[in-house]
Amino acid sequence: MEKQKKLTTKMNEENRLKCDLLPGLPIVEICDKDRVLIENHRGIIKYGSDDVCVKVKYGCVCVNGCQLKLNRMSKNKLIINGRIHSVTLRGREGNNVD
Repeated sequence: MEKQKKLTTKMNEENRLKCDLLPGLPIVEICDKDRVLIENHRGIIKYGSDDVCVKVKYGCVCVNGCQLKLNRMSKNKLIINGRIHSVTLRGREGNNVD
C-alpha cells in the first residue's frame, strides 16, 4: 500500500510540473458524458445547442452534442454542460491536431 501512495504522489508531482512549465496552454477536461471544462481559452467562436467552438492558443476546441449550455465562464475557464458526443481539437488551418 505504501508503494502505491508513493507512486501516486510521484505521478501527481510530475503532472503538476509539466503544466507549470507550459503556462497558457489549453487544458481540456472531459467529465463523464455531460461536462467539458476548458482552461486557458481565448473566447467563444460558435455557440449553439449542438455545437460550441472555443478559441485556444493553437486553434479551437469544438464540442459536439445536444442540449449544450455554457454553464460557467470566466477569463480563463469555461464549463459546457449537455450530452457530449465528441470533443475535437482543430489546428489553425482547420485540420485536426493529432
